[in-house]
Order: sequence, then C-alpha cells, then structure tokens
Amino acid sequence: MKLPAPRPVNGRHLGWSANELATRPYARFWNPVMSDISPEAHRAVANSPMAEALLPSKDEAIGSIIDAEVQNGFTITSAGAIHVNLLTEMPGVTPAMIDWWFGWHSDSPERYKLWHPLAHVHAQWASQPPAASIGRARYVGFTSQVDEYLGSAMIRGAIQFRTPAEIGLVDGAVAAGSDATAVCARVGLVDAPVDLGYLAHHVAAVPGGSVMRSRFWLGKPYLAARNAPMRAVVPIAKRLIGLTELDARALLVHCSQEMTHLASFLPALHEQEA
Repeated sequence: MKLPAPRPVNGRHLGWSANELATRPYARFWNPVMSDISPEAHRAVANSPMAEALLPSKDEAIGSIIDAEVQNGFTITSAGAIHVNLLTEMPGVTPAMIDWWFGWHSDSPERYKLWHPLAHVHAQWASQPPAASIGRARYVGFTSQVDEYLGSAMIRGAIQFRTPAEIGLVDGAVAAGSDATAVCARVGLVDAPVDLGYLAHHVAAVPGGSVMRSRFWLGKPYLAARNAPMRAVVPIAKRLIGLTELDARALLVHCSQEMTHLASFLPALHEQEA
C-alpha cells in the first residue's frame, strides 16, 4: 500500500504495560492469545482475488449487503480499488453491544488494544464525544484516530463515523435500532488530509447472537481531499494509487482476527462496563 510513512509517536507501543495490567478495571479481558480466523475467512484468502463482478462498488453493493452473492472474499478492480467482504459469526453478541463498543473503545489506547492485541497500538478521539451519550450517539459524527498494523505495515487511520444513510445504506431494521445496527465510516489518514474509502459493519441479530457482515471499499475511485483543496493533496493521492492483493488480503485477515476476538469477550465486558 503506497501510503505516506506515518509519523512516529513517542510512548506508543503494542501490548499492555505491567502498570496497565494492574490498574485497568477491564484488565481481565486482555488476552494476547488470539483464536484462528474462521474457516470461511481461510477459504476466502485461498480463493481470492475473485472476479471483480462478484464484489461490486460501494454504490452498487450497499443496498444488498445481506443478500450479497459473495460474503467472504476480495477483489482488485480495474479502476484501482480493493473491495473486501467478510462475514463473522458473533455468539452471545447483540447489535446494541456493537454500538456500545464503538463508542467505548477509543476512550483509551488500552481499550482499543483489547480488540486486536497483536496489531492495535493506539486510539483516541479527534474530539471527545459527550460522556453521557449512549449507543450510536457516542460515536456517529466523531472521528477515531487509530494506529494499527495491517500485516506488517503501520497505518495511522482517521475513522470518521457516519450514519448508515450518509454512505447510502438504507435498512429498516438498522433504522429501528432493535435487531440490527450498521457501523459506517469514511476512512482516511491522520497525517494527511486524504480520505481513502469507506467501511460498513452490518450487524443483525440471529438466534444465539449476531452475524456481522463487514465491507471495505478503498482506493483510487474513493479518494478525496478532506478539508483541503484537491490540488493540495494531489501529490499524496498519486502515491496512494495502486492498492495490491497483499493489502486486500491483510485487511481481510485483520478484520477476521479482530472481530472474532471481539466476540470472545464483548458480552462479558459489556456486562461489567456498560
């Protein structure tokens, strides 16, 4: 992935310190021994990249997330994008827990590191959401600035949470907010005023838990300047063109790892902290 090198930030590190382990009230949920990715994710890695027509663009795919022909896989498009689809089963997890998690995890780096102990380094809000807000109101309209590894590459991402409707997702169950939710965001860089694409995690209740359907649309067709004239970011944008099969594979694996791991502790964490 041709990204500008992230600026090093002193004091940020993988893992938890001894002091953090001794003082954080949710320390029992720190577990750096992560489960393997799902069999479906393994097959997706083996069978991808797939034909471009099977994983269409955001505007074509956003209305059919649940019914998509391919739920697990990735493609590299002729227009210079990567599209990644992933389904994760989440036993014991409710859609409301997912909304709570996305409003909770960026309050401190330690919380963010619970999610992927081997890749997450740091998280903070660009501006702090109101402490009393709950559910989607705790994260929608706010930006989480994250440092994490995708594969062996460090990324400093600006995850700008949006309403589902803002990125084109219209779903009655999501709008009602009872048996489904959708976490949607514009994805950009922290160190440059450039947005790279979009993500959506559609979560629907099923007997015994939830199913999360994750979608990523990234690359040239989705690039845009953020709060700056486009001419100011053209040199950076040119370096961003050319996402590869390695990038798409790393993203699919990372997402499967973190969402599988999240499901392993979220019900108990929510019971303790919410």
